[in-house]
Amino acid sequence: MSNNYQIDLLGLKCPLPVLRANKKLKEFSNKTVIDILVDDPAAPEDFKIFCKTKKYTLISVKKNLKHTIITIKI
Repeated sequence: MSNNYQIDLLGLKCPLPVLRANKKLKEFSNKTVIDILVDDPAAPEDFKIFCKTKKYTLISVKKNLKHTIITIKI
């Protein structure tokens, strides 16, 4: 069973969201589902490439008025 965690990367601009997430994700075990909060417009595309490179599963990208929630499974 997986737990759901959240990483707040609001206020960071490319490439910092992916770099910070990469460092933070090393603390989690496989099959963990993580919500990543970003407000950089480039971040969703960056995380698609990041997940493909790292072989993580990109579950969803949900945008609202203030930020985007990118949900991945490592």
